[in-house]
Amino acid sequence: MNLVDSCGWLEYLSDGPDADFFSFPLFKTEQLIVPVICIFEVFKKVLAAKGEDTALQTLALMKQGLVTEIDIKISIEAAKLSFELKLPMADSLILATARAHNAIIWTQDQHFKNIPDAKYKIKRK
Repeated sequence: MNLVDSCGWLEYLSDGPDADFFSFPLFKTEQLIVPVICIFEVFKKVLAAKGEDTALQTLALMKQGLVTEIDIKISIEAAKLSFELKLPMADSLILATARAHNAIIWTQDQHFKNIPDAKYKIKRK
């Protein structure tokens, strides 16, 4: 399973220099986990930059993967990960979700740089 972090979705959607890095997991929708926290972050950014119509189109794309809710088990695991690894809330929820689904996180977020279950790529400008 794969999980594309919010920054990966935004890189891909904006056709950034590293969009190709994220195209592999995004096109395998049957193996794609989409945490609701990523939907929140991506929808908000696209809404601010491009408006509601584009944000809704982005949501439709994201919903092609397996959308996963934040339940109590993931919340508790995320709190532990946040404490142990000094991760921000959203990142710890994403990591806990990935681990609950045995998924690899595809990201450019430096918080995941040394996380074994993440494929990290330095963001090019």
